[in-house]
Amino acid sequence: MSTRTLRKYFAMRLVFMILIVYMVCVALVFFIDFVEMMREGAKVDASALSVALLTLLRLPFFAEMILPFSVLIGSIGTFLILSRSSELVIVRASGVSVWQFLVSAVVVAALFGVFAATVYNPLAARAKVASDRMFTDTFAKRKGNAKNETAAWLRQNGPNGPSIIHARASADRGTTLGGVTVLQFDPKGKFIERVEADKAILRRGYWELSNAHIFKYGLASKVESKYSIKTYLNPMQVSKSVDNAESVSFWELPSFIEFAEKAGLDTTAYRLQYQQLLSRPFMMIVMVLLAATCSLRPFRFGKIQTMVITGLSAGFAFFVLVELSRKLGMSGYVTAGVAVWTPIAMGTLLALTVLLHQEDG
Repeated sequence: MSTRTLRKYFAMRLVFMILIVYMVCVALVFFIDFVEMMREGAKVDASALSVALLTLLRLPFFAEMILPFSVLIGSIGTFLILSRSSELVIVRASGVSVWQFLVSAVVVAALFGVFAATVYNPLAARAKVASDRMFTDTFAKRKGNAKNETAAWLRQNGPNGPSIIHARASADRGTTLGGVTVLQFDPKGKFIERVEADKAILRRGYWELSNAHIFKYGLASKVESKYSIKTYLNPMQVSKSVDNAESVSFWELPSFIEFAEKAGLDTTAYRLQYQQLLSRPFMMIVMVLLAATCSLRPFRFGKIQTMVITGLSAGFAFFVLVELSRKLGMSGYVTAGVAVWTPIAMGTLLALTVLLHQEDG
């Protein structure tokens, strides 16, 4: 009974600290992104309310990325506070080993990971789709000259010949483009016209351009409220070229991968994203174990700053390893499963080895 109470106490302290760190990080991300969006909004005379709404819609996507860091920093902070107050010393003196009170921390980290993958990720994916659509509709017009991570280049073919499309922003998995410039060629490859439009929507067999400015060699420019560019592209092909895996939620990824494979499209990025979401609980556990390796030492031994720096450096090194492994997976050198799970296995084994050495000699 006392052990159960102790585990609940440790779990509550850890949850509280992780949430505090996470909210501080989220607030910093919001204000930084809000300032950047205000700069973009000023170019198209967007209101402060629309900029704030766009920033809020973009926030869940960025906040999802900082959750592992929050678990790492929150765990380090919790262990240091418990050590400073001598609570860890008392608990360990009473016969409770480090492995016993780490159980609650591991369970909390795993629950955070499960929640992040199964609940938070679908919400963040929906918010990202909505933010991309809003950015495309409001901020990516020709006069805005806005820059966005959803900017896209497309090379396509159609009954009237090939064309090159550049969009400052994209939404709806690439079927809606904003700030569009089209270079149209005839079937023999001779340049015909340049078209600039505020927006382009993929219809069946053609792109529908809104507020299109058409420039042809030797002729005066003209403006069309609606203008069509024929294409052989379908939504799935456009999605492969433009869309990113982060906009597909955890629950949609299996069916999306299956459908894309049947269509003969490359699914490497989506497989990596799915494996990363599946491994999210174990990544959180690695964060707790890395934090434990450098923050369980009693305060009377000193060198607290060194321990904190060591823990943060270990977490940073782990994320570098994860990113390098992901790049190898994207390049096709290793499978998605190997690319995602190998760094987690290495981090877990390394942290456990250090803890065993510290606790059991």
